[in-house]
Amino acid sequence: MKTFRLIIAACSLTLSLTFSFAPTPVSAQTQPTDAGATLTANPVFQKNCAKCHGKTAEGRHFAGPPLISEKTAATSLDDLRNIISNGKGRMPKFATKLTPEEIDTLVQQIQALNKK
Repeated sequence: MKTFRLIIAACSLTLSLTFSFAPTPVSAQTQPTDAGATLTANPVFQKNCAKCHGKTAEGRHFAGPPLISEKTAATSLDDLRNIISNGKGRMPKFATKLTPEEIDTLVQQIQALNKK
């Protein structure tokens, strides 16, 4: 009976390790499918936005609002671009700190994050 339990345990462990450590093939052309991961992995977001909006863009208490919200989803691309560039309320302006391309990338990633 002990031998049987040992064999079952060994098989279970082998299957667990096989499935949990099996490499996932990734092609060089593969784009991330999780918009949230794309935004939060963006070094520009981490350096300039995460301090207030949180590392996962879900906002921080007494700081920046969540970037994942109905309000943000309803905001036009031009308005998002304008808010990032010129600031709004307690949010500082980033037009002199970020390039137009960096701002456009953030806007596109925020929009994609809200389409999930």
